[in-house]
Order: sequence, then structure tokens, then C-alpha cells
Amino acid sequence: MKVLVVGSGGREHAIAKKFKESDLVESVYVTPGNPGMVRDGIQTISISELDNEKLVKFAQSQNINLTFVGPEKALMNGIVDAFEVAGLRIFGPKKAAAEIEGSKDFAKSIMTKYGVPTASYATFESLTMAIDYIRTQGAPIVIKADGLAAGKGVTVAMDIKTAEEALTDIFEDGFGKVVIEEYLDGEEFSLFSFVHQGHIYPMPIAQDHKRVFDGDKGANTGGMGAYSPVLHIDQKYIDEALEKVVKPTVAGLISEDKSFTGVLYAGLILTKTKEVKNIEFNARFGDPETQVILPRLTSDLAAAIDAILDGREPELTWLESSVTLGIVIASDGYPASSTRGIILPKIPDVLNVYYASVSENEGQLVSNGGRVYLVTETGADVASTQASLYGKLDLLDNKGMFYRHDIGSKGLN
Repeated sequence: MKVLVVGSGGREHAIAKKFKESDLVESVYVTPGNPGMVRDGIQTISISELDNEKLVKFAQSQNINLTFVGPEKALMNGIVDAFEVAGLRIFGPKKAAAEIEGSKDFAKSIMTKYGVPTASYATFESLTMAIDYIRTQGAPIVIKADGLAAGKGVTVAMDIKTAEEALTDIFEDGFGKVVIEEYLDGEEFSLFSFVHQGHIYPMPIAQDHKRVFDGDKGANTGGMGAYSPVLHIDQKYIDEALEKVVKPTVAGLISEDKSFTGVLYAGLILTKTKEVKNIEFNARFGDPETQVILPRLTSDLAAAIDAILDGREPELTWLESSVTLGIVIASDGYPASSTRGIILPKIPDVLNVYYASVSENEGQLVSNGGRVYLVTETGADVASTQASLYGKLDLLDNKGMFYRHDIGSKGLN
């Protein structure tokens, strides 16, 4: 089997690496990929993730048996529609179904229509009306740009001034619509599921760390680290999320003639009053959760996706014990800005690394964006894994870059 993974970041590195482990897979290509992936024997092809015509031609010319889509922009650009028209096998939602992520307003309307527990909300296309609304509602309040914003279009405003600034930025950035939500306080967790024709195969949950600094301080980012599983979230709440959030949404999309195939992410919160509510949906694997979930898969990913697409029951087995922890190393200034050209340290073999925003200069990997790379480790529990991974990471020369020092700490409670 030949597999094509579409995308260029750490998430795609993790997906490609897992496919490469399969006995069924003879070669893995990533478009466009990054130079760090090549060090794992992954073939990168310089085709934009948004060039559907070239991607289709490449898949045809190389007799690609399966394509797996990583990034949301490619999904919203209709890559799945284009591949299916060409008779190519691809795992991901069509553009209409990917709207569950592409439009916050659409997602909220689906949740409301099909009884999915979520925060109360209002949608506005006018800055003036949006500001009037938040002044009436008060803070804390959540502001979301209606559209793709690479995980950074959300502001949890603890005061009205911050909310007003977020609204102004959203409209100045060209978003024509904004969703304003009730603030929910509680414990967040991520539930990913493989989905096809109404069949749902959930994965172990993970917990992402969105804020840029220790103690969940600072701006929202695409994610500064994650760990899986989240043992202090009781299984009954995970079951509740599956029954009340994932299943009715998948069924609802079928009813709307937007049947979902691919990886569906439910961004959930267990509120202080012990209610499970959904914050948002993504139409694909998340980053950095993918890098801590997929290493826990002990069965064959290629065989599982093949079975799911064929309507057969997949074999999906996961590590039953231990914890996998992942820490993002970002360039100074992230998320407001990023520094390019920083020489990456030599990563010792004892660290499992996934490269994200990197390029190559005279044979050396250098930073090429905000979140540069991520390291993971699997250990007996959160405390020992934290101690071991941070101990190794702190020895590296990450000059010009930074990372949080408390990834996984909520799992210590």
C-alpha cells in the first residue's frame, strides 16, 4: 500500500510515522511535508496542500492507495471532493461536512438543532451590535471568529476591554461574522473519533494546553503541549460525551445531507457543576494531541482506516497503562510573532521528536515559524514522565525558543 498524508506540521509527522509502522505500507509520502520528516524515512513532495489539481495528479501518477488529510484548510478547500471525483480513496470529510469546523456559527446551529449540550451563544455580523451585546452580558465571555483561524481565533475575555479588542481585531482581520459565547468554567479535554457513514470509533482522550505560558497564562495558541490519557476525567463523563455530543452530531450531519467521514474532534469541558458540554468541533486530528494519541495506538493504522472505509469493523487497540506526554518548543515571540532561522539543537535518540515549523539550511534544521518541534515520552504516570522528559529537554540548547514547564500538571491532581 502507498499512503499520501497531506500537510506539513507535527500532526502530519505523527500520522506519517504511524502509517510507516504498518506492515501493509510500502511507502509514505507527505505533501508538502517538512525536512524534519525526511529523517524518519518519510518522502516529502513539494506540492501545496491547497493545490487539489496537482495533488490528484500526484496520487494518480504514484498509484496512491490511501490519502489521509491533516489540515483544516485543505478540507475546507475541497480536497476530499476533488479526490472522490477522481475515484481516489481518501479519508477526511467533504467540504460541506468540514463546515463543522470551518464555521463556528454552523457548528453552534447544528449543536442547538440536535440537542448537543454547549454554551449559550449569539452570532453577529456587525461590530457595533457585537460590542453592545457583550456590554449587556458582561465578562468573562468568549469571542470566536467565524472561520478558520489556525486555532488562534478564540479569545477568552475576562474583562470587557479585552472582549472589545478581540471583536475589533476579528472584524479588522476580515472575518465577517463573530460568535459570542457564554464562558464555561471547568476541566477541558479532547475526544477524537474515527467516523464513517454513522459509525464512530472513539480514541483515548487527551488534554491540550492552549495558553502560551505556565499556569494557563497569556494568549491562546495552537497548543503548547498535551498528554493522554487523562485519568482524572472519569470514564462516565467520556461515555456521556460520546452519547450526548458525538453521536447526535454525527447523526445530525447525516440528516443535513452532510455525512461526515474522517476524524471528528470534540473539544469538551466538564463544568464545575459536573456537566459535560461541547466547546467546539474540529474536522480533523488536532495538534499537539495527535502526537500523544497516535503513539498509544498498538494496532495497525493503515489496516484500521482501510476497514473503516470498507464498512468493516476495524481493529483498534491502545496502550492500556502508562501516560504519553508531549511538549511543544516554540520560537520566541509566539503566538504574536515567530523567529525564523534559529538552529535547532541535536535531538538525542532517547527523545521522540515530531517536527513542525522547520526548514533546512546547509544540512541543519532551523526554525521556520511559531511552533517549531515537539518531543514526547511515554512513562508509567504523569509525574515520572514529566520528570524524565523535562530532565532531557532542559539539557538541550533551545536558545531563541521556549516551552511551558507544566504540561500534564493537571493530571497530578
